[in-house]
Amino acid sequence: MSRVELEGQVVVVTGAARGVGELLARKLSARGAKVALVGLEPDALKQVSERLHGDSGHWYADVTDHEAMSRVAAEVKERFGKVDVVVANAGVANGGPFADSDPDSWRRVIEVNLIGSAVTARAFLPLLRESRGYLLQIASLAAVTPAPMMTAYCASKSGVEAFAHSLRAEVGHQGVRVGVGYLSWTDTDMVRGADQDEVMRELRQRLPWPSNKTYPLGPAVDRIVAGIERRSPHVYGQGWLRGMQAVRGYLPGIIGTVGRREMKRFAPRLQGMRTGLVGAGGTADEQARATQRS
Repeated sequence: MSRVELEGQVVVVTGAARGVGELLARKLSARGAKVALVGLEPDALKQVSERLHGDSGHWYADVTDHEAMSRVAAEVKERFGKVDVVVANAGVANGGPFADSDPDSWRRVIEVNLIGSAVTARAFLPLLRESRGYLLQIASLAAVTPAPMMTAYCASKSGVEAFAHSLRAEVGHQGVRVGVGYLSWTDTDMVRGADQDEVMRELRQRLPWPSNKTYPLGPAVDRIVAGIERRSPHVYGQGWLRGMQAVRGYLPGIIGTVGRREMKRFAPRLQGMRTGLVGAGGTADEQARATQRS
């Protein structure tokens, strides 16, 4: 597959204050792209922007807010003149038994990961049509494997995977390409935040290899950059994830059987688990919403 040179390309990255989004912005900038950073942490976004190699800008916005994201799209167009690539990366997570989960946090995972991705796509699609550009939706191994204790995250990532596949069929004739990025457990604040809970950490360690490992961020983001250059329909942050596509039809039954056994083992320890959003990004999301309510 041919590559598109990133020199002079304008790339929008949501959830760019940290983790995948922050490193992706740095790597894209190093290849000559102009980067528009979007997120809920203005100070962190400003610091990321100031460290980039070339032209960049940062915008404070909640990806679930259609008016805010439409404003960002217009301002990015005004600043850079076009948009070639949009990476819908913003995401949050929570964990724990569904029956005991905090309803607001559970709903927020769906809102940010699924609704926020759709809002992002809606806001930027007119610009991507103009440039015959590329939308990359960051999904997860969770889109392929319906794991217990992660109902909201798995539902949201399965949803955005389906959304991106559907959108690809809709907009391909307009010259817009759509890709889905898959990541396993990657060394980010989100994963480290989830691992702070002893039960979640042990459950993950009991997963079969290679899904029980935490993978370094750098190589995963390098794969995402290569996928952007190729306008790939599927991007795999870890190479073995490609093989999961061939067996995904068998996974719900297997996970249902194994998960029942593991949940029985951990049942006495499930009381009192933290059910809010995890990691620094989750904290930033909760603080931003608290500020909006006050």
